[in-house]
Amino acid sequence: MKKAIRKRRNDVGAFFVFMSPSLFAFICVLIIPMLYGFYLTFTDYRPIADTYSFVGLSNYKAVFTDKEFIGQFMKTLGYVFFSTIFSNAVAFMLAYILTSGLRAQNFLRAGFFTPNLIGGIILGYIWKFIFANVVTNIGKRLNYGPLMTSFLTHPDRAILAMIIVTVWQYAGYFMMIYIAGFVGIPRDVIEAAEIDGATGIKKLFRVTIPLMVPSFIICFFISISRGFMAYDLNLALTDGDPYGSTRLASMHIYQKAFQANQYAAGQAEAIILFIVVAVVSVTQVMLTKRFEVES
Repeated sequence: MKKAIRKRRNDVGAFFVFMSPSLFAFICVLIIPMLYGFYLTFTDYRPIADTYSFVGLSNYKAVFTDKEFIGQFMKTLGYVFFSTIFSNAVAFMLAYILTSGLRAQNFLRAGFFTPNLIGGIILGYIWKFIFANVVTNIGKRLNYGPLMTSFLTHPDRAILAMIIVTVWQYAGYFMMIYIAGFVGIPRDVIEAAEIDGATGIKKLFRVTIPLMVPSFIICFFISISRGFMAYDLNLALTDGDPYGSTRLASMHIYQKAFQANQYAAGQAEAIILFIVVAVVSVTQVMLTKRFEVES
């Protein structure tokens, strides 16, 4: 009994020894700044001011009366909705094709996954060149009006350009998750469906898709959370232009906090955005666990 207790103590001690550096870094880099930032939302703090005072919930009230922030948040919702739908649709189709025994499918998987390895800033500048030069040259050669001018110069089409680049970046990443879902489907289930006379379409909609619900949950919620936090691509590709038509919530928060020198108000908006992303993440975990239990 004493040996078991001593062994357990040693295990706990070893756990804290190995965990303490990571835990210390996590607390210093994430927890303390987040708590301090949360505290500042109850003040009128400005970086250039020497003193600041407590203002209660004034910053949070201002968030819900700030028409500009609400407008950018609604625009972000639209961006998140369409980028999530199209990213997952393209990823699912790619995964379906690349698990059907296609030649060179491993090479194609690596190729489609590669864009996810490129940083948002670099990706934004690459696609800015493509939209400004390559696409416009193609439009001129085809004498097709909508492509003769860059998408990035039109308020109505610039957000479409962001959605296109987002789909291009994340479709390969989600494709790998869907491929894992396809591979994880028991072969005997597919064979049983074939024996019962199920065609390719019936197998897809009545067998494959229902069994891949956990993969859909993971991909959809990752896409949603990343969409709300989009900043680097927004900065490099459009910088919120033209005329602020592509300025998403994250960029609005940054500009308000650091360019307009309203740090406390910007931090309050960031807390609201954090709560939205946290709710999305918790919902994903709950749904994933629910389907794991049911399966």
